[in-house]
Amino acid sequence: MPFSIESARGIFPNTLSADAVPATIARFTQLGAEDQLALIWFAYLEMGKTITVAAPGAANMQFAENTMNQIRQMTPLEQSQVMCDLANRADTQIGRTYATWSPNIKLGFWYQLGEWMEKGIVAPIPEGYQLSANAAAVLQAIRNLDSGQQITVLRNAVVDMGYDTGKLGDFKRIAEPVVPPQEMSKRTQVQIEGVTNNTVLSYMNNLNANDFDALIQLFADDGALQPPFRKPIVGKEAVLRFFREECQNLKLIPERGVSEAADDGYTQIKVTGKVQTPWFGAGVGMNIAWRFLLNPEDKIFFVAIDLLASPKELLNLARG
Repeated sequence: MPFSIESARGIFPNTLSADAVPATIARFTQLGAEDQLALIWFAYLEMGKTITVAAPGAANMQFAENTMNQIRQMTPLEQSQVMCDLANRADTQIGRTYATWSPNIKLGFWYQLGEWMEKGIVAPIPEGYQLSANAAAVLQAIRNLDSGQQITVLRNAVVDMGYDTGKLGDFKRIAEPVVPPQEMSKRTQVQIEGVTNNTVLSYMNNLNANDFDALIQLFADDGALQPPFRKPIVGKEAVLRFFREECQNLKLIPERGVSEAADDGYTQIKVTGKVQTPWFGAGVGMNIAWRFLLNPEDKIFFVAIDLLASPKELLNLARG
């Protein structure tokens, strides 16, 4: 076999991803819990002026409702402790519960906490709180990112909180209900300048329609998907779970691409464009590259999703 998952990760090597994002996340994780929470709070307030954050739907929040009510009834000191424990990944009951939630439920949880902090229902960051020099530098680094990169940093910051799932043993993952696929009559078809491959077009169209069952049939049994700044997710079952838990109601807007023959009948295709998420308004698009490696049967053996370093990277289609 000419490709392994590891070697497939190297296709289109000149694709410049937004390395500032994992670097900023790494700096964030090195801060103390209080600084982490204050930074999220300051960023939340600041982003609210420039980026419209969408309120989570009831389906997202029903699974967090008991925990939210529990926190609401605590004293301010207890509320602050819960948030610090989450940032410290402490072994608490709420930390264990939080660890089982899908990313969207975690985002909804922090959105609600932010709303309640503004209203004084949950203990806010103390008035006049001064970020440490390191935290202030991280906040400035976030300010310097484009909006799509900012939301990725803040998303990853809260998604990685809570107790370590690797220490939980067997546990039930909690995710919001899967949205039914869009009716065929309401679906729109993407067009990609330079790419006519049906597998790639179907990937975009099925994902836009929340048709995850049709989408996963485009993958080889041993196929893999690599989300931005994460390790590849291998195997159709794991990839399908990722789509259901993290990709509902996305809007993919591919723009252009290039297709090349690879070894032993494989095809490599790079597409660039934008993605809008349901958490943020249509004005916030993440600049994305999709790097596909298709096997001789035209099934997806590997696809990497890259958050690009800058808008100009949308034009960078050369193999390098």
